[in-house]
Amino acid sequence: MLNPPEASPAGRTAVAAVVIVVTLILQVSVANRLPLPGGVQPDLVLLAVVALALVSGSMTGMVAGFLAGLAADIIPPADHTIGRYALVYCLIGFLCGVASAEMDRQSVVPFFAVAAGALAGTVLYAATGMILGDPRAEWATVSSMVPLQVLYDIIASPFVVWAVLRATRRYESGERARGDRLAVPAARYRAMSGRGGAL
Repeated sequence: MLNPPEASPAGRTAVAAVVIVVTLILQVSVANRLPLPGGVQPDLVLLAVVALALVSGSMTGMVAGFLAGLAADIIPPADHTIGRYALVYCLIGFLCGVASAEMDRQSVVPFFAVAAGALAGTVLYAATGMILGDPRAEWATVSSMVPLQVLYDIIASPFVVWAVLRATRRYESGERARGDRLAVPAARYRAMSGRGGAL
């Protein structure tokens, strides 16, 4: 049987860009308006960056994280130092992309990875606020808001991960066929997106 043609890097980049843009729109227009207890909302953009990093590797995670974070820094209602989200999302995207190489053949692992990425991103954002002297980043406020933020991110993560996997599934084979060490094996994602199969 002939292998399907590999997807172009431009197509993969375009899909990642569309994922980030759609997630930003949903964050601003839907998630930020949810009247959830504690006054915090799920960070859909962070979840999308983590999912893209798990699917495409550290380089895509890092670039997508930086660009998504920069957009989140300037899109209203931006009320913090520009560059905080860019730094946090870039680091989280890179770390999740690197960690994805070590996660093999377990379909539930990506969801735990997304939860860990959400926790790390939330804590890192709060830490940068403390370093920069943000008055909202006092320990009492952070310690009460971080658990809720992570909980909401974990609840939203299956939907975001599923959507990202569906959007990027066409572009998985080409990168992994070349043996990219930082890319995630496809077996887990087949199981998650209903395609079945194992390596």
